[in-house]
Amino acid sequence: RSKHSLSQFQLAHKAGLTVTAIANYEQGRAKPSYEVLIKIADALGVSLDELVGRKFPKKK
Repeated sequence: RSKHSLSQFQLAHKAGLTVTAIANYEQGRAKPSYEVLIKIADALGVSLDELVGRKFPKKK
């Protein structure tokens, strides 16, 4: 979220979630469902892999 210069309010609005939910996910007090992860990834314009920090080895 911060890499995209979005406040919690802005991300919540774009993803159709509450600010409280975003804060809880960021602080580890709650775990988002797969559907919520998709909403957040779509709102940020990134893939689910990027959202969760998954990295793939470069092909030779």
